[in-house]
Amino acid sequence: MSDREDAPPIASRRARAVARVRGLAIDLSPLRASRDYRLLWLGEMVSHTGRHITVVALPFQVYQITGSPLAIGMIGLVQVVPLVAFSLAGGVIADRVDRRKLLAATQIGLALASILLAWGAVGRTPPLWFLYLIAGVIGALSGLDSPTRTATVPRLVGQAHLPSAIALEQTLFQLSDVVGPAVGGLVLGQVGLAWAYALDAATFVVALGTVLAMRPLPPDPAQREVKTFAAFREGFRFLRGRRVLQATFQVDLIAMVFGMPRALFPVLAAEVFHVGPEALGLLYAAPGAGALIGALTSGWVRHVRRQGRAVLWAVVVWGLAIAAFGLTDVLWLALVLLGVAGAADMLSAIFRSTILQLSVPDRLRGRLSAIHIAVVVGGPRLGDLEAGVVAAMVTPGFSVVSGGLACVVGVGVLAALVPAFAHYRSGGTA
Repeated sequence: MSDREDAPPIASRRARAVARVRGLAIDLSPLRASRDYRLLWLGEMVSHTGRHITVVALPFQVYQITGSPLAIGMIGLVQVVPLVAFSLAGGVIADRVDRRKLLAATQIGLALASILLAWGAVGRTPPLWFLYLIAGVIGALSGLDSPTRTATVPRLVGQAHLPSAIALEQTLFQLSDVVGPAVGGLVLGQVGLAWAYALDAATFVVALGTVLAMRPLPPDPAQREVKTFAAFREGFRFLRGRRVLQATFQVDLIAMVFGMPRALFPVLAAEVFHVGPEALGLLYAAPGAGALIGALTSGWVRHVRRQGRAVLWAVVVWGLAIAAFGLTDVLWLALVLLGVAGAADMLSAIFRSTILQLSVPDRLRGRLSAIHIAVVVGGPRLGDLEAGVVAAMVTPGFSVVSGGLACVVGVGVLAALVPAFAHYRSGGTA
């Protein structure tokens, strides 16, 4: 028999190649399986995009007023306390009320906050305290909103679709992290701050419409009988002794507190890269672009069993990429390095969220999601403060490089202190 006859048929080889490509592509089945999840996902896509317009606009406005990296970092400080407090309270509330009604209330509040920022930017220079106050309100409302959304997803899609739904959530975040800052930079450069904030407000109106179109999401009746403080303590009691679950929070804090340089982007854009607001938007968008590419090719994540080890390696890549970013003054290379960091962060988030959601019963998901969200959204705000303080004391470049390297060291320390995290396998006890 000839070699040609021994070779697999061309059609068969082509089919296997197509199957391998499909195996990498993101799984859309949760969107097909659940109407309410589609509505939740689409509304969050729009509102998260709008929120990231403000993520660019507010630091840009503070830098215009003060010229100080420390003043930009203070945005993180005024947001972190209400954000963490309301995230923890929001988890308890999300387990005790109709989650649909709570989501509707937060969309209304966030829209009003953006309207106030737009009003303050019309033909005037608002006082710094006003900007910090609204930033704190946004932090509090986001603290209520995020754990409610996170706790709702497992109920809407079911356990079988959960890893894919988490990947879709990360795709949503990263796509909006790209589009929002890019649009924000363009709007700032072309029509100004007031229009940027107004556009953000409009996106929350759209999100409100999608939430109102969902079916009610009433709580477990048993949770109504549990006193609020007892419910709050129950969430933390569940964490006690679960070192792997605790490590999912700790590793993210290490990455975000030390390795998150976004508060310095306005300073670096002006003083290192010598670019305007349009390119500033690209700096904010670059991590999201890398994460989006990672999310769109994340079909393989469902085959990963050593999820703890995957998290550790992803955070190491994040830290090294951020450190390298701090060493360059070439804009295109800086954008590539931020993209690599964003892809690594996205993979870490998928594996950490999967460990959390599969380890927690539904009646506690609101509270544990609240603790998770408090870490995920509080860490970057503390990172903003850390970056601003170190930049003010030394230089912005030193702040970025030292933060990235500290992140790598911190991951090594955590792996040594909690060896069970590196050895954790999917489906194991967290």
